[in-house]
Amino acid sequence: MSSDVTLVTAGILVKDGQVLLARRPAEDRLAGHWELPGGKVEVGETPKECLARELAEELAIAVSVGALFAESLHRYPHVTIHLLAFWVDSWSGELERHAHDDHRWVTLGEVGQLTLAPADVPIVQRLRIELA
Repeated sequence: MSSDVTLVTAGILVKDGQVLLARRPAEDRLAGHWELPGGKVEVGETPKECLARELAEELAIAVSVGALFAESLHRYPHVTIHLLAFWVDSWSGELERHAHDDHRWVTLGEVGQLTLAPADVPIVQRLRIELA
């Protein structure tokens, strides 16, 4: 992978047939877009370590990261990201918002009513097929 591509992780948390999505805050370049929560892989950490750290920082939950589900490559005007989406096998703690302005559990049918971050679209489309 070229150095001008940013490696990013996303977590797929499923509860009672619903998936957790989080909304980017007003000051963000992707303000108002919904995404699977996660973040950028830092130097020296694996993607799974990154996802566990990001979900602790952003949502105040401790997680057990499972298998890779899907990946997506997307070129935004400001950055190209390689997004790795992992199943989250289990988690503990009460959800808090430290990086997003909203989060909600949605059915895959309801996802179509939300504006997703473009990099998340192919992953969520595959989720809709696999969990149908």
